[in-house]
Amino acid sequence: MEANSIVVEKRGFKYFDLVMAFFVTVLIISNIASSAKIVDWGVSIFGVPLVFDAGTTLFPISYIFGDVLTEVYGYKRSRRVIWTGFACLAFSAAILWLVRILPGEANWARDVGQVEFNNILGGMSTGGIVLASLIAYFAGEFSNSYVLAKMKILTKGRWLWTRTIGSTLVGEGVDTLLFVVIASITGVFSWEIFVSLLVTNYIFKVGIEALMTPVTYWMVRKLKKVEQEDYYDYKTKFNPFSTK
Repeated sequence: MEANSIVVEKRGFKYFDLVMAFFVTVLIISNIASSAKIVDWGVSIFGVPLVFDAGTTLFPISYIFGDVLTEVYGYKRSRRVIWTGFACLAFSAAILWLVRILPGEANWARDVGQVEFNNILGGMSTGGIVLASLIAYFAGEFSNSYVLAKMKILTKGRWLWTRTIGSTLVGEGVDTLLFVVIASITGVFSWEIFVSLLVTNYIFKVGIEALMTPVTYWMVRKLKKVEQEDYYDYKTKFNPFSTK
């Protein structure tokens, strides 16, 4: 196992780029969905309504991909994927902002309208949700990857479920708290649903990760076998801005 950490960094992998593509796609779609709709299940837990932004239904999958990337390929390579996702998310927000400010055609303005566009996609192209998404994503993903990489060394590669769920408890906690707080401060979400969003988002995200544990095991096992890689970050610099 440890010998696998002493590899040529530029070696090729069969599925690394594919996993990265899925990771970035899920990230962008979930953020657009978060801007588009708030979901109400119509039930409560201890008096707290189960209300969450729509992106929550998909966003936990990005953490599953993040766990797989770090577990198989290591924190350093996962860091590159996280930065790629950050850049793509910022780029998608910039494009939606440009679309928002461009003048609308007359028939579109009548049938759809600028107000409707702003109500659905405006959040993804304005300061509040973009700021919340980028900061929460950055802090949450790097926390998740760091905890998993450190726990892998601590457990000597055993008990995968402890580090996938453990890292998610930390990463999703950081992500959810920052996202809901910043989005509420900037007026994207009403403070009236602050507690509901915070509690429901966190429970739902961690719950999805736990339920998907068998899938995570299957993906990790298959990728380790096909890629002939099982990276341990013994000498990795965990600074998110480091290139080593």
